Formats: sequence, C-alpha cells, structure tokens
Amino acid sequence: MSETEHQIEVPADPLAGHPATAYLWGHIAGSGDVADNGLEVVTNDEESARVLAAIAGGDLEHETTSREYAHDTSITRTEDEYTLSIGGDESGLLGRNGALGLPVDGRGNYRFGAFSSHDRELLRGLLEGCGTICFKSSSGTVGISFVHGDRDLLELVRELIADCPVEAPMGDLGETSSGGYWFGVDDDAAPDFGTWLYEDCEETGLFAPSRRRKLERSLEQAEAYDE
Repeated sequence: MSETEHQIEVPADPLAGHPATAYLWGHIAGSGDVADNGLEVVTNDEESARVLAAIAGGDLEHETTSREYAHDTSITRTEDEYTLSIGGDESGLLGRNGALGLPVDGRGNYRFGAFSSHDRELLRGLLEGCGTICFKSSSGTVGISFVHGDRDLLELVRELIADCPVEAPMGDLGETSSGGYWFGVDDDAAPDFGTWLYEDCEETGLFAPSRRRKLERSLEQAEAYDE
C-alpha cells in the first residue's frame, strides 16, 4: 500500500456526500461507464487508480494503449491505462440494485447533488477523467480544457466551475474532430483555477500525482516565459 493510500478516508457508503466519493464519481463521469451489471472507470495514473480502488473496491487491470488525440485524430500517443471494474453480485452494485441506485438517472445523466459540499474534489476527478493541462508554447500560457462525448456532462462541468470560489471564465462549447465536445478555461484564469483545484490535495490523497506535476511544470514554464 502506498503512502497516499494510507491517508485515504473512505466512507461506509460509496454514494454518501464525502470528498472521496465526490472524487470517485468525478472520475467515473469523466472516463467511466455505468451499466446495470457493473461499473468501469479508466485512468492513466497508477496512484490515482489505486486510490479509486481503495474507495470503491473492485478489480484493477493495467495495460499499455495507443490513443488518438481528441483535438487531432491524426496524432496518436502511447500511455499506461488502468481500468477499475466493479461488477454486480448478490449484494448489488456498490450495495445498490442496478445502476438506477447510483447517481445516474435513467437517461445516463449524472446527479451530483450529494457532493455539492465537495465541489473541488468532484471537479478534480472530472479534470483527471476528461480534462487536459498543458503549457501553450505559442502564447506562454497554461491551458486547461475538458473534452467528452456527452455535451450535457460538459454543461454540468461548466456550471460547477462557474460556482467555484475562483473566478474562471470559460470559452464556448465546441466540437472536436472525433465528434465529441470540448471547452477551455480562459488562459488568464487557468493558473488560479488549477492552483485552487489541487490546493491541499495531499491532506486527503485524492489526486493523480502525474496530473499535479503536469500542472506545476506548466505553471513554471509560464512564469519563465514572462521573465
């Protein structure tokens, strides 16, 4: 067990309003799939995958995959991929009988009301599930964007960002070349938003170390660009 896992506080109910469950369901919404017979969530950060498994249980598998970039399908990248699978059994899926007992309605839309007091962890899970952080060398700025095939989910993410305590204007929703949708936080606001998102995350262990390092490196590059 890693040092981060030792710090994870896990509620008895995986659907209760709690920082850990907010982080878990952010990940599931961003890069997961919920069905009546099971739940699956994917991440490319091993530590984050182990944290999600500590919260929800299930089986964790690792493989190396090649994937197209959402913004440009002519470019591919090879990366590690960790898949957490939770199957339904006699006790049901996470103690519920079928997917409708989870924070997903009959049309597949997520209901995050139970996690409203933990918006930072929820947004952090969403960013790590379907977001990107980068340094834009052409402008010397940090870029934070969200990409997903479900337009309604991204509209919900936009509402969460609009309600967060950091002012973070956003661009309009656009379409990707792969048929999904995306939007970005304004570059001027990205450093403050990203810093707020990962502030004090080590206290709970609810974060992907590789994603936080990417944010820190991007912020350092942007600062050096201005010098």
